[in-house]
Amino acid sequence: MTSSRTYRSELREQQAERTRLLIARSARERFLEKGWSGTSVRSVASGAGVSEATVYHVYGSKAGLAASLIDAAEESADVARVIAELGSFEGDPVAQLRAFVGFDRRLFERGGDVLRVLAEARRQEPDLAAAYDEGRGRGEAQRHRLFASWPAQAWAEGVDVQTALDTYALVVSLEAYDIAVRERGWSPDAVEEWWHRLLAKLLLR
Repeated sequence: MTSSRTYRSELREQQAERTRLLIARSARERFLEKGWSGTSVRSVASGAGVSEATVYHVYGSKAGLAASLIDAAEESADVARVIAELGSFEGDPVAQLRAFVGFDRRLFERGGDVLRVLAEARRQEPDLAAAYDEGRGRGEAQRHRLFASWPAQAWAEGVDVQTALDTYALVVSLEAYDIAVRERGWSPDAVEEWWHRLLAKLLLR
């Protein structure tokens, strides 16, 4: 009986995650096509193949749906991959740093379309500003947990967790990615490699 209940619980969790991702992908498509004001909960529900009630259940409101845009961008960058890599590279700050840089490269490469529109639209749309800031805060918190797990002897002289967070934010950004790729003609691979080499040199012993 316990095994059966566990199986049903896991199945429900998988179904809920699949529904969340379907809604997030639909919201992303409509946001990019119609903009925030032109995107309705009904159209998102239709695109996801679910009811409006399901969208409200998962995200709460259209304001809550703004968070789905960040979810969609992160999902496109393969969150599961970076979680697996960070776990397999435990105890190796250089490899973990590469995994995190790789995630951000994929985030900007695959989800940059959403992030650019969000960054612009948030100046007029408080809901989008809140979602954008929440997404950035989530990334900062994840980096903080990672950096705080590294031993003191891993850091270069004069570098602590806060300095590392500040340095990472200055080096790895959508703006820097766009300058390198769109203006300077770098490949995404080249950007990722340069970010990793620079940060490893600046941060790690």
